[in-house]
Amino acid sequence: MPLPVRHMIASGPRPVAPFSHAVEANGLVFVTGQMPTDPAAPDAPLPKGIEAQTRRVMDNLRIVLGGIGLGFEHVAMARIYLTEFNRDYATLNALWPSFFAPGQLPARTTVGVTALAVGALVEIDLVASRP
Repeated sequence: MPLPVRHMIASGPRPVAPFSHAVEANGLVFVTGQMPTDPAAPDAPLPKGIEAQTRRVMDNLRIVLGGIGLGFEHVAMARIYLTEFNRDYATLNALWPSFFAPGQLPARTTVGVTALAVGALVEIDLVASRP
């Protein structure tokens, strides 16, 4: 069995901890949870509100996937972490389908957590499949 391939995307978000942006193993691609930080201005304040933060996280995920030749159409599973679950879950659900082609939603788990790095409201990680 080949060793996993680790990816750091030069244009990707600056990691907030020691990790690879993505790791490939046996045809699966595991994308590290992304925060709503701006890769072009990593020290800038986070966007305000769950909608703006979710859009930024998804932009960051798009950058990472694109950096290894994949897109949201390759995503099989998403895990979403919300610090304000009761307040933000409905807004996230309304926004979520806009990131995927019709009928192409990945499997998903969404959990409420007490805190996230950098004071974020949302973090999302993905599992994709390499065609």
